[in-house]
Amino acid sequence: MASSLTKDPASTAGGEKTFFGHPRGLATLFMTEMWERYSFYGMKALLPLYLIAPGGMHMSATTATAIYSVYMAMVYLLAMPGGWMADRFWGPRKTVAIGGAVVILGHITLAVPNSATFFAGLVLVALGSGLLKANISTMVGHLYKGPEDPRRDGGFTLFYIGINLGAFLAPLTIGTVGENVNWHFGFALAAIGMALGLAQFMLGSRHLSQESDIVSTPATEQEKRSVLRKGLVWLIIAAVFYSLLAITGNFADWALLPITIAGLVIPVAVLVRMKRDKELTHTEQSKLSGYIWFFVVAAVFWMIYDQNGSTLSIFGENSTTNSLLGFDFPTSWYQSLNPVFIMAIAPVVASGWLWLNKRGKEPSTAVKFASSLVLIGISFVVFLIPLIDTAANGGRVSPMWLVAIYFIQTVAELCLSPVGLSVTTKMAPAKYSSQMMGVWFLAVTAGDSVTGLLTSPQLGVDLNTTGAVAFEAVLAVIAGVGIWMYRKKVTQHMGDVN
Repeated sequence: MASSLTKDPASTAGGEKTFFGHPRGLATLFMTEMWERYSFYGMKALLPLYLIAPGGMHMSATTATAIYSVYMAMVYLLAMPGGWMADRFWGPRKTVAIGGAVVILGHITLAVPNSATFFAGLVLVALGSGLLKANISTMVGHLYKGPEDPRRDGGFTLFYIGINLGAFLAPLTIGTVGENVNWHFGFALAAIGMALGLAQFMLGSRHLSQESDIVSTPATEQEKRSVLRKGLVWLIIAAVFYSLLAITGNFADWALLPITIAGLVIPVAVLVRMKRDKELTHTEQSKLSGYIWFFVVAAVFWMIYDQNGSTLSIFGENSTTNSLLGFDFPTSWYQSLNPVFIMAIAPVVASGWLWLNKRGKEPSTAVKFASSLVLIGISFVVFLIPLIDTAANGGRVSPMWLVAIYFIQTVAELCLSPVGLSVTTKMAPAKYSSQMMGVWFLAVTAGDSVTGLLTSPQLGVDLNTTGAVAFEAVLAVIAGVGIWMYRKKVTQHMGDVN
């Protein structure tokens, strides 16, 4: 990255080096996040394939989807306590460093060829990601002199490129090694990626803002003891519960259910607590009511969208040729499509919104959300075509079907994800301004938890069937049309937010 560090006396006091005109600390955070996403998306690309592989865990597609969905739900659920730990105990910089170390330990545990340690590795990666995810974005904001700094949006754009660059490279390398050489070597490569990110972070941390060391609301000694006591109580309860499941031989059937239910109950409980807060003004209550509509839409969206790493990946493994123009490639490579499409399409979509805005024709947030649901539904309508073909005739279909599906889903994501981040900051009650971004991530938790519940041993819904895919497609389109029909009511709740 040395070539991108240039002197810019106009923007930095004393002619200090900058990163493409931005504070030098952005290079540190860019590389840290790139390598963290590299490790995360590499492991994510391997996970469902390893779970169903004869040389891996050799599970059914339904069980693999359940485990994958619950894992994804926990990653986003743990982002909230990750931010809380930084606010009350460690500060963002220390929390990110600890999170990175925990992620490395998790990948090393996954790399051990032992099924007993595999799930412990997943837990550690989820814990570490939760600590890191919530705080590294906050540290990017610390590099700038408040929201009015004209470089701020550009800095986050560069940071976003780092995320997608890591996500793009991971399946091509970690996926290839895992599928073609050894699954556990792939997990080890993910550990090396995170280690490089943590080393970059530690070496370059001197360029970060001192604000990133601040514990914004330090916990008292009494509060620390209370947290430790409650943590130990819940740890003992979990240990007893899962030990009983193991002893009685019910571990496989019931292990995921409590986590799945928590992933559904906690997001609802957080929103209910906010709605019942008497300190919120009438305007804030109205905006929160409008936001709940967006939250539900996002949960439905992520429930379907996040199956690109499970249902679609498993279809790619079992039912596509994985060959294009005579070139054979691993199934995990499909996971590189989304970041490539994001980097290619995001500037076009952003320019399109700006072009429409200048002409007074930019769609409202409600219409954009409705469009995202309709598009994600259409992607599954497209998915039905090769799914029906393989069910009726057997054999394998062209990988271009999955390319088309991922393309439609990426356009849908760009209608919802960046818009949702923006509207979350605009509609957040002042009292919960810091917490609302965590609430937005809980929509992912809720959506993935629904998928996990459907595919749990208790319900056992096979989402790889034509009936399930058709139902989800219809559900998304109907929900999208419903939001569009009620767009005026939702907009009224939003007040001065478009």
